[in-house]
Amino acid sequence: MKTVKGISSVRIRRLILEMAKRANVGHIGSALSIADIIAALYANVLRVVHPDASNRDRLVLSKGHAAMALYAALYLKGWLTEETLETYCTDPVESEEWGAESKKDLTHHSSLATRHCRLGVHAEHNIPGVDFSTGSLGHGLSIGAGAALAARLDGSSRRVFVLISDGECNEGSIWEAVMFAAHHRLSNLVAIVDLNGQQAFGYTDDVLSLSPMWSKWEAFGWNVHEVDGHNVTEITKTIEILNAAPSQTSLDKESSCRPHVLIAHTTFGKGVPYMENRIKWHYLPMSDDEYRQAVEAVESGEEKREDFDLTHHSPLITDDQGNPINHSSDNLYRHQTTQRQL
Repeated sequence: MKTVKGISSVRIRRLILEMAKRANVGHIGSALSIADIIAALYANVLRVVHPDASNRDRLVLSKGHAAMALYAALYLKGWLTEETLETYCTDPVESEEWGAESKKDLTHHSSLATRHCRLGVHAEHNIPGVDFSTGSLGHGLSIGAGAALAARLDGSSRRVFVLISDGECNEGSIWEAVMFAAHHRLSNLVAIVDLNGQQAFGYTDDVLSLSPMWSKWEAFGWNVHEVDGHNVTEITKTIEILNAAPSQTSLDKESSCRPHVLIAHTTFGKGVPYMENRIKWHYLPMSDDEYRQAVEAVESGEEKREDFDLTHHSPLITDDQGNPINHSSDNLYRHQTTQRQL
């Protein structure tokens, strides 16, 4: 196995493109949309020393069709081999066909050597580093709420993060979980909404609008934070200030004991200009020329940095009196939304 480099948004995007092209499959735009969120989580946020550690933080990728971004991070963490990564959406192989070197790579994690897994479109829990199988949209937040409640009952300090799509919020089961988590004061639960404005059937506001998204979660009693979903630093710092320790009881009414949600404003297909905000890249594979253009765009993009200070510079936003609005504040995106509506 070759030496694995550290986690960064550009490396995740590069691996997404490689996997998609090798397998000749779609779901590229959805995976690119969350690359920066995944980079922030796996580089800076998740407390996971070992993928089998009982007290590790949990991550539920509820928008399971974007699993290429997750697989890329698991590879960069050293939990998946290159050989395993190359099985994405390929035909299965018999376990004896796996080379001795591949098995050796896995033995540094207890029990992982026997998990000769093939990576599918949706992540499954037999894969090292994947806590829960997902893919049926709308179910991930319920799983996450249950995991957060289990942590409280266990007296554990582990946190649970659930990454969901804005289109997925059209599912009624999401809002059942939202109510459950708020009622039980699951402060160790952090949902992240990938608000890219698109879903399989079209633009989200045209299919079934939930705008403004923040107000729905706030109405159900969650602590709401709006962030730039392509700013790794902002995502990281926002999560760092959350009180995400498990509350002791569902009767604790302090606002700090509410569950948390980050509304992450993102661009579908981020990093590849010809894919950005285009519905067809929910489905289509890339031609050879499109792949070449995509790789060139990602490798020459503004986010190509070796550290994690990937600050996305937005134009200055001011209020009606001309005063600048703090980019990291919740009011920024609400002000931008109001401007667009006007």
